[in-house]
Amino acid sequence: MASTGTIAASGGTRGPAAARVDWVDYAKGICIVMVVMMHSVLGVELAAGETGFMHVLVAFAKPFRMPDFFLISGLFLPLVIDRDWRTYLDRKVVHFAYFYVVWVTIQFAFKAPAFAAESSWRDAGLLYLESFIEPFGTLWFIYLLPIFFVVTKLTRRIPAPAIWLVAAALETARITTGWTAIDEFCARFVYFYSGYLFAPYVFALSERARSHPALALAALASWALVNAGLVAYGASEWKIVSLVLGFAGACAIITSGTLLARMHWQNFFRFCGEHSIVIYLAFFLPMAATRTLLLRTGIIPDIGTVSLIVTIVGVLGSLAIWRLALRFNAHFLFERPDAFWIAPKKAGPVLQAAE
Repeated sequence: MASTGTIAASGGTRGPAAARVDWVDYAKGICIVMVVMMHSVLGVELAAGETGFMHVLVAFAKPFRMPDFFLISGLFLPLVIDRDWRTYLDRKVVHFAYFYVVWVTIQFAFKAPAFAAESSWRDAGLLYLESFIEPFGTLWFIYLLPIFFVVTKLTRRIPAPAIWLVAAALETARITTGWTAIDEFCARFVYFYSGYLFAPYVFALSERARSHPALALAALASWALVNAGLVAYGASEWKIVSLVLGFAGACAIITSGTLLARMHWQNFFRFCGEHSIVIYLAFFLPMAATRTLLLRTGIIPDIGTVSLIVTIVGVLGSLAIWRLALRFNAHFLFERPDAFWIAPKKAGPVLQAAE
């Protein structure tokens, strides 16, 4: 990777500079912005009781929005899966569990008064405890990632093609139990496992896009037309078709990230990718506040415009919260304190897998 210039250094808030893959940061940035957009747009439309022009973008991204995020999340797992269990659990389970506990508590603190008003404070407390079994709000992604990491390591002795076929069958089965962790595991594990299993091919795809940008742009245009057509027709939700569109969309985001990295365009997406965990954890606060303010005041009548503003504020607001946390020494909101490490920290460069 280093020989082709795909490794780029970027600083962190503490510790040595991390070795990063530039197109991965761009791809993650696109992913996290799409996630914020989805929550912002659907939240505004639900509260307003009508849809706007942003709904088309959300619908277009639905087939691949989460598949590409999970595929990228599994991309660097081959580098760390051979670690001893203590270190592996520290980096891949305790890390995410810490942030889930912190931020589910923060989210619940904001929503608890409304819950209590509907029933009672006792029921609100029980709902908080239930959030450790049933993922709460927007945080289901980091609730599920540790499960994926553990399952992948536990099943290493099973032939990989068998695991992949079972995972693909689970996605196609459309399992609906009502439990988020179970349902999303069945729907998403095939993409995470594919990132782990086919990582060399993903990097090869990126290199080809970097070497043949005109061909990559033509492929992206063809994909966009097909994806949009299937979404408009309603076929994107069909069995098998959804699986194919998920992988096709993931390849499209990888290609897009590579082309942006090649041209050094839209560095905002790269910055968002480098801080995707920050945005994911904190965007709900500025998003919800802006949505409530704009809808109650009615200062902007167009729902599409409201949705766009809420999306932008959700992204920028989360980054502002992060900067304020660093300024006022509230590092614990976005950095795991030493007391919550169960394995020694290892000094030296790390890759995106650490997030």
